[in-house]
Amino acid sequence: MIPITIENLVKKFGDVVALNGVSLKIEPGELFFLLGPSGCGKTTLLRHIAGFYVPDAGRILFGDEDVTHLPPHKRNTGMMFQSYALWPHMTVAKNVSFGLEERRVPSAEIKQRVRAALESVQMEEYGDRKIAQLSGGQQQRVALARALVVRPRCLLLDEPLSNLDARLRLEMRSEIRRVCKEFGLTAIYVTHDQKEALSISDRMAILEGGRISQIGTPEDVYRRPHTKAVADFIGETNFINGRLRSLHERTAIVETSLGVFEGRTADPDWKPISGDSVILSIRPECWKLSETASQSNSVAGKIGESVYLGEVAQYRFAAALQHLKILELNPRPSSRIPGHEFHAQALPDDVVVIRP
Repeated sequence: MIPITIENLVKKFGDVVALNGVSLKIEPGELFFLLGPSGCGKTTLLRHIAGFYVPDAGRILFGDEDVTHLPPHKRNTGMMFQSYALWPHMTVAKNVSFGLEERRVPSAEIKQRVRAALESVQMEEYGDRKIAQLSGGQQQRVALARALVVRPRCLLLDEPLSNLDARLRLEMRSEIRRVCKEFGLTAIYVTHDQKEALSISDRMAILEGGRISQIGTPEDVYRRPHTKAVADFIGETNFINGRLRSLHERTAIVETSLGVFEGRTADPDWKPISGDSVILSIRPECWKLSETASQSNSVAGKIGESVYLGEVAQYRFAAALQHLKILELNPRPSSRIPGHEFHAQALPDDVVVIRP
């Protein structure tokens, strides 16, 4: 269990800046996610940590050891790829033992460690099977066992669940978290799946254009996005343009075309002043529908399109100058008649004020 420190990492591919001064600290035993849109630099950063790329500037530390120029096989990391990268002509046990054999571990120890690794991912009965005889979920467990059997200092995962169906993804999410915590591994996980990151990460970093836009716990990033890009990438939200009337500590009063809102700023380094243009971010589930108006943070409008999904209903709410998306938990469809007027209200803590 080690901390991983990345200091001012820079990587260019020709004229393209893939990483632009990236710095972060990953704590020992932490399950840390790298997220962002395609081309943001998350896989490039992971490949630097693994040793597949050498940075143009900056350095990477495993604990106190500078591994920036150390080749991959000397870093003692475990890696799980999107494609599994299993040998189809080998048995499950031979796939798992391959890394140990390359390290010239004694055969008796290999046998014991392979058995333990397969047990840890609940595949101990499949050691003699060929890879082609396994389901996608079983192959993913073998890939995880292979990464664990070398007793890595950290585990690196590059979109490991993208080839699985929805049910297996849910199952493997919790399985990967269980194994990482059971082994006390520092793990870095690249994905574009926000639900995956929100459900099992300890912390996450959102990358955009080769830079880190925000680092925080899942709740912090979802409820307190620092930028419009982060708010838009993690989940769904409604954006409302406005102008700052006043700011006291983190409490902001904002004038918009839909009325006056009270909200909270999220980025501690951003200090707007009165008259500045700002954007409000309000998640669809944060709106509450009522037949009466509240004194603040209330928008009058009519329900347009309505989609009933059982435990939740999704409404397209036509306000004065824009349409809002609203989600209602445990809905009563008969009470939300399209065309009827309602008031959508949001608590100040659910109104996030971000820079435009």
